[in-house]
Amino acid sequence: MLAVEQTSPNQNTSQPNQTPSSGTPPATTAAPDRPQVSREEQDKEQQEKTGTSKDRLFYLMPNFLTVNSTDVPRLTAKEKFKAFARSSFDYFEFPWYGIIAGVGQAVNSDPTYGQGFEGYGKRYATVFADGTIQNFMVGAVVPSVLHQDPRYYPMGKGGFFRRTGYALSRLFVTRSDSGQTEFNFSEVFGGAIASGISSFSYHPAGQHNIGNATEEWGTQIGYDGITTMLKEFWPDMERKFRKKHSGS
Repeated sequence: MLAVEQTSPNQNTSQPNQTPSSGTPPATTAAPDRPQVSREEQDKEQQEKTGTSKDRLFYLMPNFLTVNSTDVPRLTAKEKFKAFARSSFDYFEFPWYGIIAGVGQAVNSDPTYGQGFEGYGKRYATVFADGTIQNFMVGAVVPSVLHQDPRYYPMGKGGFFRRTGYALSRLFVTRSDSGQTEFNFSEVFGGAIASGISSFSYHPAGQHNIGNATEEWGTQIGYDGITTMLKEFWPDMERKFRKKHSGS
């Protein structure tokens, strides 16, 4: 007789639903990495969206009103005030005015302020108020009234002297809100108004005169001239810094 192999009714020889365990969890599909956005791309997006920048001169000084394209949104009066409030009360400004007040204290620029903490406090308050009033008059108040654009549009290319001339000419030539070229009333008259306010109000009594106001006005225009040159050439300096840092 042939022997017949018996199989237990509970035994499953095919085992179709079982898979061998490898001891490792099943592989998962990794989510693709998001492309990193460079600082330049972020700043370009900021300019296209708000008409202002995130840039800083020497990575510290606010440079929010320098834009690299004329194809940016027009600033409303509210946006002009907001932009200059952002710059005027930036974290950089507080120690910056502190340094200026310290220099004035060291050379005893105006003896009526005195020395010590009281003298330094008076100098600090004065230079902070001078800078803030000047910024708002030149960049927000007068531009809003006369519909002028307070932003700086760099030339960005060309020889050194040509670009220097362009930068300094922006003290007297600007754009209207509609994009037309016109005399920079905001810089010239806004600065004069700011100097008059400071000289004839909270400055010491001995400075309440036209001569001091005129000197203050000239100093502010000179400072703005230096600032526009920095705005013009800062991108070139930044590229050199990066190239040197990368070792290329």
